[in-house]
Amino acid sequence: MTHWYEGPLAALHLRATGPDAEEDRLVRAAVVVQDLAGARPRVLRWLVSPGVTVTEEEAARHGLTRDQVERTGRWPAPVMEEVGRSLAAHAAAGRPLVVDDAPAALTLLDRELRRHRASSLGAYLAGVPLSVLDPRVLDTHLDRYRKGSRQLDALCVRYGVPAPPPHDAAEEARTAIEVVRALARVFAPRLQRLTPGELHALQEDWHTAQVRGGAARPARERADTTWPLRPRAAAAV
Repeated sequence: MTHWYEGPLAALHLRATGPDAEEDRLVRAAVVVQDLAGARPRVLRWLVSPGVTVTEEEAARHGLTRDQVERTGRWPAPVMEEVGRSLAAHAAAGRPLVVDDAPAALTLLDRELRRHRASSLGAYLAGVPLSVLDPRVLDTHLDRYRKGSRQLDALCVRYGVPAPPPHDAAEEARTAIEVVRALARVFAPRLQRLTPGELHALQEDWHTAQVRGGAARPARERADTTWPLRPRAAAAV
């Protein structure tokens, strides 16, 4: 019997102009699919010219210059369409989606879809649920007494996964898949009888407890217990 963590997984990774999922803009995106553990992944990459002025400092965080972002990045609207359709296809196929720090990434994507497509992530999914696997939430719950960071680079060290090269959204997505596979093997007695859908539901409760306990939120972020997609502010509805 092949357990879910040895089977098909997809991953989404986004890199933006800054840390604010409500206001910052997408610069890099990647969706990676791996049909079996150890198999060669299939990769979709996007570079976006976000439609707002990007400073040299912001571009440098992505290993780029401002000129590279503006000249080689694609216009946001078709990129958002392609990313939204890609996630919808994975949801329809029942393929679990690995998203490191899911509330930040999926909220950013939702706001960009609203901004550039007059739509939403929910509209693209058309009522078909995503089964999201968030390495930070999983690790924080399963190894709750461990000290230190729960960010992806720290999880690579914890689970023996090579760290991704800087600035590469596709490699970060692939690495997140490998971290989830490695984490699930370590905690197999607690995870192997759960389906990804059941784990998705559990992570909603785990994330709420983590935020309320102060374990899941950088100081710069507001205390939002919603996972994996934050609701829009009342003024924005």
